[in-house]
Amino acid sequence: MGQNSRKSLDPDLKERLLRESRTPWRGLRRLLWLAFFASGGLGLFVMGFRGSAGGDVVLSDLGIQIGAVVLFGSLLWFDRDRGV
Repeated sequence: MGQNSRKSLDPDLKERLLRESRTPWRGLRRLLWLAFFASGGLGLFVMGFRGSAGGDVVLSDLGIQIGAVVLFGSLLWFDRDRGV
């Protein structure tokens, strides 16, 4: 039964399982990177509007938002699927 079940495995399923074993949790990681990237982008957007309205924008807070956008954007870029 062991030999016969290996031959009956769908090639697409086998490829998907091998890809998942090489990069486990990719979908969850990419979802987190996207959520953090969007959060940093939204914070940067709000700070931009606050600054354009004449409000105070703390430089360290602005740096944190820019850093988050750059960091999580690069993590999204490096975690992309290179085989497609």
